[in-house]
Amino acid sequence: MSLSRVENPCFLLFLVIFQAIFILILYRGGASSVFRGFLDVPQPLDYSKTEDVYTNLSLFVRAPDKETMPYCTPHSPIFVGPLTITFNTLPTERTIISKNPYVQLGGLYSPPHCLARYKTAIIVPHRNREKQLRHLLYYLHPFLQRQQLQYRIYLIHQAGSGPFNQAKLLNIGVREAMKDDDWDCLLLHNVNLVPENDYNLYVCDEHYPKHMSSAIDKLQYSLPYWSFFGGVSALTPEHYMKMNGFSNTYWDRGGEHDDIAERIRLAGMKIVRTPLHLGRYKMMDLGQISGFAENAKKPAVLHTRTTWKDDGMNSLEFKVLAKQQHPLYTNISVDIGDPPMLPPLSKTQENKG
Repeated sequence: MSLSRVENPCFLLFLVIFQAIFILILYRGGASSVFRGFLDVPQPLDYSKTEDVYTNLSLFVRAPDKETMPYCTPHSPIFVGPLTITFNTLPTERTIISKNPYVQLGGLYSPPHCLARYKTAIIVPHRNREKQLRHLLYYLHPFLQRQQLQYRIYLIHQAGSGPFNQAKLLNIGVREAMKDDDWDCLLLHNVNLVPENDYNLYVCDEHYPKHMSSAIDKLQYSLPYWSFFGGVSALTPEHYMKMNGFSNTYWDRGGEHDDIAERIRLAGMKIVRTPLHLGRYKMMDLGQISGFAENAKKPAVLHTRTTWKDDGMNSLEFKVLAKQQHPLYTNISVDIGDPPMLPPLSKTQENKG
């Protein structure tokens, strides 16, 4: 005698699995967030076969009528995957401008052929990194255009010769960028990192902060430790304010990205990452000293739990010296003050040193 469908063990197992998947979909915010990964993310690609970052970009031409301009397709028609990235020849600013004719003054871009579905602010802290900056702009502008984004590139320049404070510059960049537009995503970007795959979408995860540079060549294309959050990251304005931004007290690099990873956890969020086969980046040295790879070997010792609510966006102090719109970027020069003076060492401490 055959079992009815309800009594069939296989059918009951199917129902249990289906219900579990349905609950997962509701928990993660809808079907689109679950199936997007299956539909849009390509399988691991062959990085020995790469394409020029400007390939087919000329297919994006200005629409004849802005009033009837359609929205951009969810999936860009000119994605190629792995990109050819080299730093052998330093491009001139004139070359970069000529190859990016639709980039407006201030480094602002909107797709000429369609209405962008997403707005991203690229925030790059720097000082005395002109060569790296030129390489980054050469690759980053077409990379972003391939994704049909509306974007603006902000360079946050620390004036003076005091210790560099990358974390504080990022806080300043976020505050100044949000004055210009209601950005969907804040993309925090090291000046010496260039993405290798145009499927690495420069958009935010709707639920949690996203670590983009999950596979850097100088780190053997792997994470040095599980909480690593350095290099390139994407956060919504809501994510950023929920964790009170970065700490303002990390001078001369080191520790700020571990601090932000801890802030994410303390604010009740978690880190999501771009898959390793997509989140690949090349790092530039160009004869300049970079402690990034050395500092990234192990997490820093932190006191974030006791400081994160009082040290960050709500304690940010700075002075804007100049805000200038260049052909390829908006440059904001700032005075961030001096690091706090440490008390003098006692004789006992001197003897120990």
